[in-house]
Amino acid sequence: MPLYEYLCLNCRRRFTIYVKAFSPPSSPSCPRCNASNSRRLFSTFFRALSETEKRKDIYEDVLSDSRLVEGLLRNDPRALAEWNRRLTRGMDAEISPEYEEMLERMEHGEWPRELLERPEEQEGGKEEGGE
Repeated sequence: MPLYEYLCLNCRRRFTIYVKAFSPPSSPSCPRCNASNSRRLFSTFFRALSETEKRKDIYEDVLSDSRLVEGLLRNDPRALAEWNRRLTRGMDAEISPEYEEMLERMEHGEWPRELLERPEEQEGGKEEGGE
């Protein structure tokens, strides 16, 4: 439903009218002084993007960045971290502290596979029937 903006010619107040039809009211009254001599103003509009449109815009932004794409092709963990940040920026979900830490470490050049190894695997598998 449209919103129409007006300027009251009596008290110079700007006001907005929400209309349940697609035609503006004939002579809206000013909410401040109740005068009906107002002039309709040109106003902008807002269209909410669907989730698919948001993801498409973010994905196109990533692909249009040649520096980022080159980094991804070189398997640069910094580029992968930036790619992840851009994709998650458009999401409504919260990012866990562990995921955030992983991205920060990737920004410093570490690979996720090195970050995801379990401590027992790094110590040589002591828990698999060792001492």
